Amino acid sequence: MKKIVNKTFEEERALYGSDGVTALGCRFEGPADGESAFKESRNIHVSGCFFALRYPFWHDEHLTIENSEMTGTCRAALWYSKDITIRNSVLHGIKALRECEDVRMSDCDIDSAEFGWSVRGMEMKDCTAVSEYFMMRSERLCFERVKLSGKYSFQYIEDSVFTNCEFNTQDAFWHAKNVTVKDSIINGEYLAWYCENVTFENCVIRGTQPLCYCKGLKLMNCRMDGADLSFEKSDVDAELTGRIESIKNPKSGTIRAPEVGEIIMDDPDAQCVIRING
Repeated sequence: MKKIVNKTFEEERALYGSDGVTALGCRFEGPADGESAFKESRNIHVSGCFFALRYPFWHDEHLTIENSEMTGTCRAALWYSKDITIRNSVLHGIKALRECEDVRMSDCDIDSAEFGWSVRGMEMKDCTAVSEYFMMRSERLCFERVKLSGKYSFQYIEDSVFTNCEFNTQDAFWHAKNVTVKDSIINGEYLAWYCENVTFENCVIRGTQPLCYCKGLKLMNCRMDGADLSFEKSDVDAELTGRIESIKNPKSGTIRAPEVGEIIMDDPDAQCVIRING
């Protein structure tokens, strides 16, 4: 591995096409405002580096980034790349990750609108994220202890598992397929409309009009605090542990709850069985 230590790069494609480079304590900034520092590179290890220029990691393979910072001007930092590990780093530029494959992230601070679109295979642990349209159209996500703030998250995702997470969001999981959320807190309006084969297990769900127009929806040992007009037009099997404010015209299945504030069944197609077991 070629080692580059404490250098500053500002020119266009400064390390384009590199193979086998370790960059330590380097800075990618300057008046030349060059883009695409590591484009088309492979076997790259970056540690303790600072990125303020656009598009540094496009079409890369076998990339490790640790203890580094990508500022708000480091736009679209990682696109079309494969086999990526990111640890203890800051990602603050818009659209920081897109069309990537086999990604592992841990202990990162993410503040990036439109983060993670069309990613195929990502493990994320112990990260915080602020983002709108977070992880849209991605698949094979495995998240643990992730805290998210931002609207329109996880739309159109597939084949994913989330454990011990906290999501402060709205319009989350719209059109999601084959997803399991366990031991997590979801705060936000209009949760998971039009989803298919989505399961919530040991979760707390808060917000108006959740879980409408769903197919194959399951809730196991979940609490729905302040959730009104829930389950409209949904095929649902739900076991709730506390009071739910209101249920409106669920299409089919069974809902079991100790207390329901209001049950609205004014649609002839609403055939779900509601059982009060308090």
